[in-house]
Amino acid sequence: MAQSNRNSLRNTLRAELKTLLGNFPDTGTMELLIPDMHGILKGKRIQARDFEKVCNEGFWFCAGTVLLTALGETVSGIPFGAEDGDPDVQAHLVPGSIAPIPWAEKPMAQALFRMTTADGEPFFADPRAVLERALEPLRKLSIQIVMATELEFYLLDANSEKPAAATPLIPGIGRLQPGAQVYHPDDLWEIEPFINDVYAYCEAQGIPADSAISEYSQGQFEINLRHIDDPVLACDQAVLLKRAVKAAARKHGFVACFMAKPFAEDSGSGLHIHMSLVDRDGCNYYSQGKDSMASPPFSPRLRHAVGGLLKTMAESTALFAPNANSYRRMRPEMFAPVEPNWGMNHRAVAIRIPMSDAGNLRLEHRVAGADANPYLVTAAIAAGVHWGLENECDPGRMIEEGEPVTLKIRIPHRWDAAIDKFARSKVLPMYLGADYCKYYAMNRRSESASFHNVVSALDFEWYLRNA
Repeated sequence: MAQSNRNSLRNTLRAELKTLLGNFPDTGTMELLIPDMHGILKGKRIQARDFEKVCNEGFWFCAGTVLLTALGETVSGIPFGAEDGDPDVQAHLVPGSIAPIPWAEKPMAQALFRMTTADGEPFFADPRAVLERALEPLRKLSIQIVMATELEFYLLDANSEKPAAATPLIPGIGRLQPGAQVYHPDDLWEIEPFINDVYAYCEAQGIPADSAISEYSQGQFEINLRHIDDPVLACDQAVLLKRAVKAAARKHGFVACFMAKPFAEDSGSGLHIHMSLVDRDGCNYYSQGKDSMASPPFSPRLRHAVGGLLKTMAESTALFAPNANSYRRMRPEMFAPVEPNWGMNHRAVAIRIPMSDAGNLRLEHRVAGADANPYLVTAAIAAGVHWGLENECDPGRMIEEGEPVTLKIRIPHRWDAAIDKFARSKVLPMYLGADYCKYYAMNRRSESASFHNVVSALDFEWYLRNA
């Protein structure tokens, strides 16, 4: 990092700290956070006496933090772990991320940080760096991504002996409300104090929370974020939205569940990415050179971008569905995308083209589960889009609006198969980095082996008598 950039970073962070302490002078603690390979926030707390020092100098932090399994364990063969002494690397706060924590008992702040090498270059395994690397080919074409995330989640009853959705009761009867009741506004009234706190937390932290809806199962909801022209910041906001939702849930006697498939016969939870491209003149890249009779019309560029996404979907599935529970969602009868298809205004496809005007023409990527790391999901999407544009990939026939669709599973729907496909990828290593892809596959294989080695209650139920 050049000295001028260091000075600029210090000045920016000092100004942010001054503003925070001006508004919240009693702030005594700051939580420093970084997303790991799974999008799980890790970090530490510092006291007020160290605020300015951290802004000026940064700090040292364990590099292997971002390479752990979902259980927080190291994996043999992956560097920056137990075998090579668990070394530290330099860390610096992310400008724009210093914010209050409105749910803390005492005045407290938080900030995101990123890791760098000794010479100031981005650390290869920091998810923000992985995404930045994947965005670079589009930036070289002077193409800017504009995107937003949609996150689905369940609210569970925190007092239940086993995981159970917090479902509303029928007034005057006291029985559970049957049916999915999708988009029912009364379900939002039932949790109004929770929703109000989520919006208040997001406003305090600069998270652009938008609409909230009741989703396709009892106790399932979705909160959207507004479109912005910074994909890395959009992913920062997605992980911080999860954190705010979980905090508000705890306050109101719920547990916020972002598992992809918490209940076998109820709808899974997805992470949907809405993405458009803008050229150097600020014009929608998909709307230029229209040659389609579709409504809205779009250019061959959109077809090629979709084609790239469809061609890389199978090898990217291990990123979109990162753990064992992710694959319980991959069922064609449960509104989950299971094959590389696309269409206009159709929610049964993997890549949906929503209704919009020419200036807002975009695609909606619907494959990833809510448990996926948004940085890695966005990196894979950016890679697929660029690959499709560069190679003019043909997406094949489009599913028409209103067309009945019988889905067939055509992407990996078992964890190990998805990891194998990812490990053989020829495209993703060029965008995400060969080393990162190698270690991601090793990490997922290690966790998969541990998961499948567990003898569950189901083993005894199915096989104890019959084996």
